Amino acid sequence: MTGTPVPRLILQLSVPTVLSMLVTNIYNLVDTAFVGQLGTSASGAVGVVFGYMAILQSVGFMFGQGGGSIVSRELGAKEPDKASRTASTAFFCALFMGVFLALISLLITDPLIRFLGSTETILPYARTYIRYILFAAPFMTASFTLNNILRYEGKAAFGMIGLMTGGILNIIGDPIFMFGLHMGIAGAGLSTCLSQITSFCILISMFLRGKTTTRLSLRNFMTSLPAIGNICATGLPSLLRQSLSSIATIILNWETHPYGDEALAAMSIVSRVSFFIFSVALGIGQGFQPVSGFNYGAGRYSRVRQGYKFTIIASELLMSVVLITVTIFSGNVIGIFRDDPTVVEIGTRALRLQCAALLFLPPSMVTEMLLQSTGQKLGASLLSALRSGIFFIPILLILSYARGLSGIEEAQPMAYFITFFPALGFAFWMLNKKMPQEDAPPAK
Repeated sequence: MTGTPVPRLILQLSVPTVLSMLVTNIYNLVDTAFVGQLGTSASGAVGVVFGYMAILQSVGFMFGQGGGSIVSRELGAKEPDKASRTASTAFFCALFMGVFLALISLLITDPLIRFLGSTETILPYARTYIRYILFAAPFMTASFTLNNILRYEGKAAFGMIGLMTGGILNIIGDPIFMFGLHMGIAGAGLSTCLSQITSFCILISMFLRGKTTTRLSLRNFMTSLPAIGNICATGLPSLLRQSLSSIATIILNWETHPYGDEALAAMSIVSRVSFFIFSVALGIGQGFQPVSGFNYGAGRYSRVRQGYKFTIIASELLMSVVLITVTIFSGNVIGIFRDDPTVVEIGTRALRLQCAALLFLPPSMVTEMLLQSTGQKLGASLLSALRSGIFFIPILLILSYARGLSGIEEAQPMAYFITFFPALGFAFWMLNKKMPQEDAPPAK
């Protein structure tokens, strides 16, 4: 972590992450395409439930990013026992929270689906789909946490194995359950549920078989509120980012609701395609996080700066290639998921706007990861909140009122553009004011 050239190290750590994220997102896209064959309302149901899955992801990422960030700094400071206690606490907290959320959601399923933005025609499909997601909820929250801890340990390849296996099984399972066994959207839900459980089993086996530096054990679970609070506070930017994204998705569904199931389906497809594109940059950024946290903990500040600059440049270059291609063929891309002229028309314009704005996203994302991985909780949380909802939600409400559906399509791109500027300020503060300019003496 402190000797390998920074660009090579980040690429080594990011390649497994990028691959696993691409496979996971390919599953999401394939799932959307298969469900789209059941009709526009079924396609909209996947978008509605996606908002709930983002809530589960936010919990898993809070404990995973929070625990992982602390773990990487503890390992950098040569304190593996502390790292094991942090990892165990983060894992069990995520597992318990997944169980709690699933039980509460089972009691209020229909009101929850309506709150997520469902229309009455979408509701039956969403109800069927979400029941399988609720069963898998504890495995999903725990898997997100385990994957993040593996990344912060520098063992992203193990996380890749778990996520890619689940994603591939999901892609295979969709047509078998949906069409081969004639289960319809229930088959899509069952396929997702089984794949998430499989990923969880593979990820936890890495810890149980001694493949990792940290050790998971109930004996290592720290019940003290300060310890749990430190993990949660460090992971707060991830919770804010994912939670605000989920809230933003719900509000987006509400605002799109009056324009019919076609508009809901179109915006759902655009969201998934956009996240697939962004996952390339996000994967590289997640390769940077353990490098940043470990070297910051070891006092190698020059390597943190070098990694920050390299990650932004690499993310922009790779995303540019994908964005140009998707922009040119945006109508064809939307048509893959739902061959409905209205859905294609709405989705094409929205996707092109998203592609233009996504170029402004990597500096914001990498700056947020820099702050979080170095323990700058407040700055990371604020930037995360700005990027994920504080700008987007009011812009969405204003533009949807002023420009109708066109304003809804324009809101997210405008929010990405505006967030770029405060991110530059945070980056200057961290790199030039907060972080020491000279490396610390090596730890003995």
